[in-house]
Amino acid sequence: MKFTEIVGQEQTKRELKMRLDAFSAGQAMPSLLFIAPRGKGKTTLATATGLDMKERTNGTKRYFELNAASIKNLKQFWNSVIIPVIHDRDVTLHIDEAHAIPMDVTNCILTLINPNKENRNSYTYDDMTVDVNLRRQTFMFSTTEAQKMFHALVNRCRRIDLEEYSDAQMVTILTRNAKGVTFEKGVAENVASTLRGTPRQAVMMAQDIATYLAPTKRTKMTEQDWKALRHTLGILPLGLTRLELRVMEALSRHRDSSLTRLAATLQMTPASIQRDLELHLLRSGLITIDTNGRNLTKAGHAYLKELTAP
Repeated sequence: MKFTEIVGQEQTKRELKMRLDAFSAGQAMPSLLFIAPRGKGKTTLATATGLDMKERTNGTKRYFELNAASIKNLKQFWNSVIIPVIHDRDVTLHIDEAHAIPMDVTNCILTLINPNKENRNSYTYDDMTVDVNLRRQTFMFSTTEAQKMFHALVNRCRRIDLEEYSDAQMVTILTRNAKGVTFEKGVAENVASTLRGTPRQAVMMAQDIATYLAPTKRTKMTEQDWKALRHTLGILPLGLTRLELRVMEALSRHRDSSLTRLAATLQMTPASIQRDLELHLLRSGLITIDTNGRNLTKAGHAYLKELTAP
């Protein structure tokens, strides 16, 4: 996807365009760190930025991406990335899930991206010295868990925090990816309300809609179709998962529930409930957490009542 085709993230795109224009004028692109929850588009934005630099250099500056989980140690990183990809080449290196970079590799990267007025750094390993010119080599990182990254690496990057997506933007992402499909009035908005503000969910839903329509060779998604698809896939209002629904049902039976009690009721660990189940419920205003414990909100009670209505 081209940088200009990305929906939303207007503030982020303005900043990135400024830096890309400066790059075209001969300045070094600073190291960038994209931070957002899973599925919110950080990798898409980083990739689009790298490909934009490639286009601005008529293909000279290549784009190379890898996941930090594939990096085992400095020796492997040196032999499989630094020497064949970075050394004496024009390239943008993007490391996804950067919180998983091993410490010895982090120390190497810290030296390579160290900002200075010459925009040049060197690193020696295994009797070989590699020189980096930050006008030729650009480093980008993305992560869901910036708090796990080594603080010095975070501090040497320009931090790019992604914005929330509006309902209208989610509709646009959905319809753009549902190629050849038209939506009855109001249907795309109803679908978008279940996507949790996550572009990746919109892309997958567009695929599910195409799968649903394919056997009948139809290209229009009606309200009746959406009702049938919701039933088939078990899609809940606001895009809640079945486990999130179980949390709400447990809280409807016990007021001021502690995390320990909730974990015992659901037979799950407290950490999994906090990290995977409560965040969306809190953001949607369906539960509250205070010194007394966990409770359903008025909206949460209304949600359960409407869900069980005949």
